[in-house]
Amino acid sequence: MKIVLPLPATMTSVFIVAVEHLPFEAGSYVPWRVGGPYRRAAIDAITNGTLTVTHHRTPWKPTGTTLTGDERRRLRRTRQHVVVSATAPPHRLPAAAQVARAAARALARECDGLLIDPLTGAAVLTCGRCAAEPPAFRLNDDWVSWDVQVHDATTCPPWGPADPGLCDCLRVTSRGLRRFALPEITLDGAACAHNLCATDLLRRVATHLATDHLAYLAAHPEATTRVIDDFLHIHPSDRPEGDRPEGDLPFGVRLTPYDTEPGERGHAAGVRHLKVGPTPGTGEITCLKVGPPSGFPGSMNDWLCT
Repeated sequence: MKIVLPLPATMTSVFIVAVEHLPFEAGSYVPWRVGGPYRRAAIDAITNGTLTVTHHRTPWKPTGTTLTGDERRRLRRTRQHVVVSATAPPHRLPAAAQVARAAARALARECDGLLIDPLTGAAVLTCGRCAAEPPAFRLNDDWVSWDVQVHDATTCPPWGPADPGLCDCLRVTSRGLRRFALPEITLDGAACAHNLCATDLLRRVATHLATDHLAYLAAHPEATTRVIDDFLHIHPSDRPEGDRPEGDLPFGVRLTPYDTEPGERGHAAGVRHLKVGPTPGTGEITCLKVGPPSGFPGSMNDWLCT
Protein backbone atom coordinates (compact mmCIF):
# COMPACT_ATOMS: atom_id res chain seq x y z
CA MET A 1 0.00 0.00 0.00
CA LYS A 2 1.15 3.56 -0.70
CA ILE A 3 0.74 6.50 1.68
CA VAL A 4 0.36 9.97 0.15
CA LEU A 5 1.84 12.86 2.15
CA PRO A 6 0.75 16.37 1.10
CA LEU A 7 3.62 18.88 1.08
CA PRO A 8 2.66 22.41 2.19
CA ALA A 9 3.91 25.48 0.35
CA THR A 10 5.80 26.68 3.44
CA MET A 11 6.81 25.42 6.86
CA THR A 12 7.38 27.56 9.97
CA SER A 13 9.81 26.81 12.80
CA VAL A 14 9.35 28.75 16.05
CA PHE A 15 11.67 29.01 19.06
CA ILE A 16 11.09 30.89 22.32
CA VAL A 17 13.78 32.64 24.37
CA ALA A 18 12.38 33.42 27.83
CA VAL A 19 14.38 36.12 29.66
CA GLU A 20 14.25 38.13 32.87
CA HIS A 21 15.38 41.23 31.00
CA LEU A 22 16.61 41.92 27.46
CA PRO A 23 19.38 44.55 27.78
CA PHE A 24 19.51 45.32 24.05
CA GLU A 25 17.29 45.51 21.00
CA ALA A 26 16.82 42.03 19.55
CA GLY A 27 17.21 43.46 16.05
CA SER A 28 20.64 44.84 16.90
CA TYR A 29 21.86 41.38 17.90
CA VAL A 30 20.25 39.15 15.28
CA PRO A 31 21.55 38.46 12.72
CA TRP A 32 24.85 40.30 13.23
CA ARG A 33 25.96 38.35 16.29
CA VAL A 34 24.85 34.89 15.18
CA GLY A 35 28.03 32.83 15.17
CA GLY A 36 29.56 29.95 13.31
CA PRO A 37 28.44 28.94 9.84
CA TYR A 38 24.97 30.49 10.24
CA ARG A 39 25.74 34.23 10.25
CA ARG A 40 25.60 34.74 6.49
CA ALA A 41 22.41 32.66 6.21
CA ALA A 42 20.85 34.60 9.11
CA ILE A 43 21.64 37.94 7.46
CA ASP A 44 20.10 36.76 4.19
CA ALA A 45 17.01 35.39 5.99
CA ILE A 46 16.44 38.63 7.92
CA THR A 47 16.88 40.64 4.72
CA ASN A 48 14.33 38.62 2.73
CA GLY A 49 11.89 38.38 5.64
CA THR A 50 11.97 34.60 6.13
CA LEU A 51 13.53 35.00 9.61
CA THR A 52 11.78 37.21 12.16
CA VAL A 53 12.73 38.13 15.72
CA THR A 54 9.97 39.63 17.90
CA HIS A 55 10.42 40.92 21.46
CA HIS A 56 7.42 40.61 23.81
CA ARG A 57 7.49 42.37 27.19
CA THR A 58 5.36 39.70 28.81
CA PRO A 59 6.14 36.23 30.24
CA TRP A 60 5.77 33.28 27.90
CA LYS A 61 2.94 30.90 28.88
CA PRO A 62 3.92 27.25 28.29
CA THR A 63 1.46 24.63 27.03
CA GLY A 64 2.26 20.95 26.76
CA THR A 65 5.91 21.32 27.79
CA THR A 66 8.07 18.66 29.46
CA LEU A 67 10.49 20.99 31.24
CA THR A 68 12.55 19.81 34.19
CA GLY A 69 11.96 21.23 37.66
CA ASP A 70 14.97 23.54 37.34
CA GLU A 71 13.82 24.75 33.91
CA ARG A 72 10.34 25.51 35.26
CA ARG A 73 11.86 27.53 38.10
CA ARG A 74 13.93 29.49 35.59
CA LEU A 75 10.87 30.07 33.43
CA ARG A 76 8.88 31.40 36.41
CA ARG A 77 11.58 34.04 37.01
CA THR A 78 11.35 35.39 33.47
CA ARG A 79 9.31 38.49 32.63
CA GLN A 80 9.79 38.79 28.86
CA HIS A 81 10.29 36.57 25.85
CA VAL A 82 11.58 36.69 22.29
CA VAL A 83 10.00 34.72 19.45
CA VAL A 84 12.40 33.59 16.71
CA SER A 85 10.54 32.30 13.67
CA ALA A 86 11.63 31.05 10.25
CA THR A 87 9.28 30.38 7.33
CA ALA A 88 10.48 28.60 4.21
CA PRO A 89 9.37 26.05 1.61
CA PRO A 90 9.97 22.41 2.57
CA HIS A 91 12.95 21.99 0.23
CA ARG A 92 14.80 24.62 2.31
CA LEU A 93 14.72 22.26 5.30
CA PRO A 94 16.46 21.55 7.56
CA ALA A 95 18.66 24.62 6.87
CA ALA A 96 15.90 27.18 7.59
CA ALA A 97 15.12 25.58 10.95
CA GLN A 98 18.82 25.38 11.83
CA VAL A 99 19.31 29.10 11.12
CA ALA A 100 16.33 29.99 13.34
CA ARG A 101 17.60 27.82 16.19
CA ALA A 102 21.14 29.19 15.78
CA ALA A 103 19.77 32.73 16.16
CA ALA A 104 17.71 31.71 19.20
CA ARG A 105 20.73 30.00 20.77
CA ALA A 106 22.84 33.13 20.30
CA LEU A 107 20.18 35.30 21.97
CA ALA A 108 19.66 32.88 24.86
CA ARG A 109 23.39 32.61 25.49
CA GLU A 110 23.92 36.39 25.43
CA CYS A 111 21.09 37.25 27.84
CA ASP A 112 21.16 34.04 29.94
CA GLY A 113 17.70 33.13 28.68
CA LEU A 114 15.90 29.80 28.55
CA LEU A 115 15.56 28.49 24.99
CA ILE A 116 12.39 26.44 24.44
CA ASP A 117 11.21 24.55 21.38
CA PRO A 118 7.38 24.69 21.62
CA LEU A 119 6.99 21.88 19.09
CA THR A 120 8.96 19.32 21.10
CA GLY A 121 7.87 20.89 24.39
CA ALA A 122 11.46 20.80 25.67
CA ALA A 123 14.28 23.19 26.46
CA VAL A 124 17.35 23.31 24.20
CA LEU A 125 20.75 23.43 25.90
CA THR A 126 22.66 26.67 25.34
CA CYS A 127 25.71 26.05 27.53
CA GLY A 128 28.67 23.69 27.61
CA ARG A 129 29.27 21.59 24.51
CA CYS A 130 25.80 22.51 23.17
CA ALA A 131 26.29 26.29 23.35
CA ALA A 132 26.20 26.82 19.59
CA GLU A 133 24.10 25.24 16.85
CA PRO A 134 25.96 22.20 15.42
CA PRO A 135 27.11 22.72 11.82
CA ALA A 136 25.74 19.35 10.68
CA PHE A 137 22.09 18.32 10.99
CA ARG A 138 21.27 15.29 13.13
CA LEU A 139 17.69 14.50 14.08
CA ASN A 140 18.97 13.34 17.47
CA ASP A 141 20.18 16.87 18.35
CA ASP A 142 16.97 17.82 20.19
CA TRP A 143 14.85 18.08 17.03
CA VAL A 144 12.42 15.38 18.24
CA SER A 145 11.11 14.45 21.67
CA TRP A 146 8.96 11.53 22.82
CA ASP A 147 5.64 11.66 24.60
CA VAL A 148 5.18 8.49 26.67
CA GLN A 149 1.66 7.70 27.84
CA VAL A 150 0.16 4.83 29.81
CA HIS A 151 -3.48 4.39 28.85
CA ASP A 152 -4.75 3.40 32.27
CA ALA A 153 -2.18 2.35 34.87
CA THR A 154 -4.90 1.23 37.27
CA THR A 155 -5.96 -1.59 34.95
CA CYS A 156 -2.46 -2.55 33.81
CA PRO A 157 -1.89 -6.21 34.74
CA PRO A 158 1.39 -7.32 36.33
CA TRP A 159 3.93 -7.91 33.57
CA GLY A 160 6.13 -10.99 33.45
CA PRO A 161 8.68 -12.19 30.88
CA ALA A 162 6.78 -15.47 30.52
CA ASP A 163 3.60 -13.70 29.45
CA PRO A 164 4.42 -10.44 27.62
CA GLY A 165 1.06 -10.34 25.86
CA LEU A 166 -0.97 -9.42 28.94
CA CYS A 167 -0.08 -5.72 29.04
CA ASP A 168 -0.79 -3.29 26.18
CA CYS A 169 -0.91 -0.02 28.12
CA LEU A 170 1.94 1.87 26.48
CA ARG A 171 1.79 4.48 23.75
CA VAL A 172 4.85 6.46 22.61
CA THR A 173 4.45 9.33 20.14
CA SER A 174 7.00 11.63 18.53
CA ARG A 175 6.92 15.40 18.82
CA GLY A 176 8.78 17.36 16.16
CA LEU A 177 8.64 15.43 12.87
CA ARG A 178 5.93 17.71 11.53
CA ARG A 179 8.51 20.51 11.46
CA PHE A 180 9.93 18.69 8.43
CA ALA A 181 6.57 18.15 6.66
CA LEU A 182 6.27 14.61 8.03
CA PRO A 183 3.50 13.10 10.16
CA GLU A 184 4.34 12.26 13.74
CA ILE A 185 4.81 8.54 14.47
CA THR A 186 3.39 6.47 17.30
CA LEU A 187 3.71 2.97 18.70
CA ASP A 188 0.55 1.96 20.53
CA GLY A 189 -0.31 -1.21 22.44
CA ALA A 190 3.02 -2.38 23.86
CA ALA A 191 3.73 -3.50 27.42
CA CYS A 192 4.69 -0.57 29.65
CA ALA A 193 7.83 -2.53 30.60
CA HIS A 194 9.01 -2.00 26.99
CA ASN A 195 9.21 1.80 27.36
CA LEU A 196 12.90 2.15 26.42
CA CYS A 197 12.71 -0.47 23.69
CA ALA A 198 9.68 1.17 22.06
CA THR A 199 11.29 4.63 22.16
CA ASP A 200 14.53 3.30 20.69
CA LEU A 201 12.62 1.61 17.86
CA LEU A 202 10.72 4.81 17.07
CA ARG A 203 13.95 6.83 17.06
CA ARG A 204 15.30 4.52 14.38
CA VAL A 205 12.10 4.78 12.34
CA ALA A 206 12.17 8.59 12.69
CA THR A 207 15.80 8.75 11.56
CA HIS A 208 15.00 6.61 8.50
CA LEU A 209 11.92 8.66 7.59
CA ALA A 210 13.59 12.05 8.07
CA THR A 211 16.75 11.11 6.16
CA ASP A 212 14.80 9.86 3.13
CA HIS A 213 12.27 12.69 3.30
CA LEU A 214 14.79 15.54 3.45
CA ALA A 215 16.72 14.02 0.55
CA TYR A 216 13.48 13.80 -1.47
CA LEU A 217 12.55 17.42 -0.71
CA ALA A 218 15.98 18.65 -1.81
CA ALA A 219 15.76 16.69 -5.06
CA HIS A 220 12.13 17.67 -5.81
CA PRO A 221 11.70 21.34 -4.80
CA GLU A 222 8.47 21.73 -6.79
CA ALA A 223 6.72 18.65 -5.36
CA THR A 224 3.32 19.13 -3.73
CA THR A 225 2.95 15.52 -2.53
CA ARG A 226 5.19 12.62 -1.68
CA VAL A 227 4.26 8.95 -1.88
CA ILE A 228 5.89 6.52 0.56
CA ASP A 229 5.59 2.78 1.06
CA ASP A 230 3.69 1.45 4.06
CA PHE A 231 6.58 -0.98 4.64
CA LEU A 232 9.99 0.19 5.83
CA HIS A 233 13.14 -1.89 6.00
CA ILE A 234 15.12 -0.45 8.93
CA HIS A 235 18.89 -1.00 8.76
CA PRO A 236 21.50 -0.69 11.54
CA SER A 237 22.65 2.52 9.80
CA ASP A 238 19.28 4.07 10.70
CA ARG A 239 20.31 4.31 14.32
CA PRO A 240 21.22 7.84 15.42
CA GLU A 241 24.93 8.55 15.02
CA GLY A 242 27.03 7.22 17.90
CA ASP A 243 24.32 4.73 18.93
CA ARG A 244 25.08 1.63 16.87
CA PRO A 245 25.85 -1.43 19.00
CA GLU A 246 27.53 -4.52 17.64
CA GLY A 247 25.25 -7.24 16.32
CA ASP A 248 22.40 -4.87 15.46
CA LEU A 249 20.06 -6.48 12.92
CA PRO A 250 17.67 -5.01 10.30
CA PHE A 251 13.92 -5.35 10.79
CA GLY A 252 10.67 -4.56 9.01
CA VAL A 253 8.07 -1.96 10.03
CA ARG A 254 4.51 -1.40 8.85
CA LEU A 255 3.09 2.14 8.76
CA THR A 256 -0.61 2.95 8.86
CA PRO A 257 -2.38 6.34 9.04
CA TYR A 258 -3.43 6.90 12.64
CA ASP A 259 -5.36 9.34 14.74
CA THR A 260 -6.61 9.33 18.32
CA GLU A 261 -9.80 11.11 19.24
CA PRO A 262 -10.13 12.61 22.74
CA GLY A 263 -11.76 10.20 25.14
CA GLU A 264 -11.19 7.11 23.01
CA ARG A 265 -11.98 4.13 25.21
CA GLY A 266 -8.93 2.88 27.05
CA HIS A 267 -6.67 5.66 25.73
CA ALA A 268 -5.38 8.84 27.30
CA ALA A 269 -7.07 11.92 25.85
CA GLY A 270 -4.10 14.25 26.42
CA VAL A 271 -2.17 13.17 23.33
CA ARG A 272 -4.33 15.26 21.01
CA HIS A 273 -1.91 18.20 21.21
CA LEU A 274 0.63 16.13 19.29
CA LYS A 275 -1.45 16.24 16.15
CA VAL A 276 -1.12 18.89 13.47
CA GLY A 277 -4.86 19.55 13.47
CA PRO A 278 -5.46 20.10 9.72
CA THR A 279 -8.59 21.66 8.32
CA PRO A 280 -11.30 18.95 8.21
CA GLY A 281 -11.60 17.36 4.81
CA THR A 282 -8.02 18.05 3.69
CA GLY A 283 -7.06 14.40 4.01
CA GLU A 284 -3.79 15.31 5.70
CA ILE A 285 -2.17 12.44 7.59
CA THR A 286 -1.16 13.75 11.01
CA CYS A 287 0.28 10.57 12.49
CA LEU A 288 1.56 7.18 11.34
CA LYS A 289 1.24 4.12 13.53
CA VAL A 290 4.34 1.92 13.65
CA GLY A 291 3.83 -1.82 13.97
CA PRO A 292 5.14 -5.26 12.98
CA PRO A 293 5.16 -6.12 9.28
CA SER A 294 2.27 -8.01 7.73
CA GLY A 295 2.55 -11.71 8.38
CA PHE A 296 4.43 -11.39 11.68
CA PRO A 297 3.05 -14.29 13.73
CA GLY A 298 3.22 -12.77 17.22
CA SER A 299 1.95 -9.79 19.19
CA MET A 300 3.35 -6.27 19.39
CA ASN A 301 5.34 -7.31 22.46
CA ASP A 302 6.73 -10.39 20.70
CA TRP A 303 7.89 -8.11 17.89
CA LEU A 304 9.58 -5.69 20.29
CA CYS A 305 11.34 -8.54 22.11
CA THR A 306 12.50 -9.98 18.79
